[in-house]
Amino acid sequence: MTEAEFDGLPHGAIQLDAQGNILRYNAYEERLSGMKKENVIGKNFFTQVAPCTNVQEFYGRFRDGVRKGRLYCRFRYRFAFKKNPIDVTIRLFYSATDKNAWVLVEPVKAVD
Repeated sequence: MTEAEFDGLPHGAIQLDAQGNILRYNAYEERLSGMKKENVIGKNFFTQVAPCTNVQEFYGRFRDGVRKGRLYCRFRYRFAFKKNPIDVTIRLFYSATDKNAWVLVEPVKAVD
């Protein structure tokens, strides 16, 4: 997938190595989090970028899935951003082929 295609995805997408370091971070996720990709690439997602995810519900699932070499889960999560807290649906999956994981982030739509 080209960078333009990656940035055009209709949800946040973050590619992580097996240690949780950010390899790719798309434009949607930049807008959602308020963090520029050039400031997060190479940093650890769970400890340096989004420390609120360093909990069993999130990082624990990631760590266990990477260790087992298989991961696919979907769950609701709340990012407690200072300016704009947001409820999201998270999808985590791991590719044993390239030994990378993906975090897909979709805002939960409010029901009127």
